[in-house]
Amino acid sequence: MPRTDPGSSLLLTDLYQLNMLQAYLDEGLTDTAVFEFFVRKLPPTRGFLVAAGLQQVVEFLEAAQFTQEELDWLAASGRFSPEMLESLAAFRFTGDVHAMPEGTAFFADEPILRVTAPLPEAQLVETRIINLLHFQTLIASKAARMVLAAPGKALIDFGLRRAHGAEAGLLAARASYLAGFDGTATTLAAPRFGLPIFGTMAHSFVQAHPTEEAAFTAFARARPDNVVLLIDTYDTEAGAEKVVALAPKLAQEGITVAGVRLDSGDLAAHARAVRPILDAGGLPDVKIFASGGLDETALQAFTESGAPIDGYGIGTALTTSQDAPGLDCAYKLQAYAGVPKRKRSEGKATWPGPKQVYRSYDAAGGMTADVITCDGDDQPGEPLLAPVMASGRRIGALPALADARAHAADQLARLPAPLATLAAEPAYPVQVSQALRALADQVDRESG
Repeated sequence: MPRTDPGSSLLLTDLYQLNMLQAYLDEGLTDTAVFEFFVRKLPPTRGFLVAAGLQQVVEFLEAAQFTQEELDWLAASGRFSPEMLESLAAFRFTGDVHAMPEGTAFFADEPILRVTAPLPEAQLVETRIINLLHFQTLIASKAARMVLAAPGKALIDFGLRRAHGAEAGLLAARASYLAGFDGTATTLAAPRFGLPIFGTMAHSFVQAHPTEEAAFTAFARARPDNVVLLIDTYDTEAGAEKVVALAPKLAQEGITVAGVRLDSGDLAAHARAVRPILDAGGLPDVKIFASGGLDETALQAFTESGAPIDGYGIGTALTTSQDAPGLDCAYKLQAYAGVPKRKRSEGKATWPGPKQVYRSYDAAGGMTADVITCDGDDQPGEPLLAPVMASGRRIGALPALADARAHAADQLARLPAPLATLAAEPAYPVQVSQALRALADQVDRESG
């Protein structure tokens, strides 16, 4: 069953999805269902989240079908009836999708995506939808905190090698760029998503040469267009002195040193020592770039202390969302055959029916409050969910990644002042409308 992209396979799902499809088929339960994706509660350190991953969800839904090899495997497994296998052979997503645009800030219980489709279709795509929305939203939300913590600084994703797999590393590059990062070290993100890519050198490159000077010279000549030299392999300040001595020689060859990178030790202290060395050596335009175990707390500390660092490479903390590696998210049935449905499980209750989120703003354009209500119950403010797909096909082109990135920047600029810091309190006000509360009461009465 070879596929170039395993993520496109409908077998990349939980077995219980297929088990339920067999039961739905046996019972004839194929009427229209409504499912919504939302986050039940925010992690303790998060005051908001940033929606991401919609592009990949739409691409997945449009292309979703079983290959003959996959159907043969299912048949050989003996788990499913011939009628089930025939239905899977004909499977195509034919439903509608409403969603918040990528880059939108959102909060607990707010649906960011709604799927309206025949029940078996909406059920089968659940796992992959959660997989795509959860991960990119997680990373975009982490990246947004770093953008807020280091205003005006260059931020580069360095996290591929610590990401949890190839797809995670690639999608983390996309999600962080959407949230405001300047680019990534992940090369494939350039042809795949059009992201700016950046790279310097490793300590092994320096160690492979007889001296630092030889390493710096060789690298500068090999990559003359954007020379950034790693100066902390042996002695950071001595490395900076060597850059000062080398720069005039390189200048005679038409090569300009653009920056130096610090990757170990007390980065702020080293930056404060290196900056005057560079300045005194006639290199005031050479930037200082730092990397090595950084997260938003460290970035905020550097910002508050005025450390002379111009940009950062962020690895593990970003691509694993290290302090909050998972979201309490869900994709739940909200209606079937026109009847609102509600889960009442302890600690996991849902609000029934298709929903809309309205956002209000103050006179300066800042976010002030959201209202979650029934779809069709108009409220003051801006409705956040919009049609994206109809009858299984996208409605026009989705926003380009650059536009989604601009939208995310606008959203961060509109956050209430406390949320534009790393604080999670006070919580942003999200209200549940009277209409939605009344519907929940009705559903509870009718379901006993």
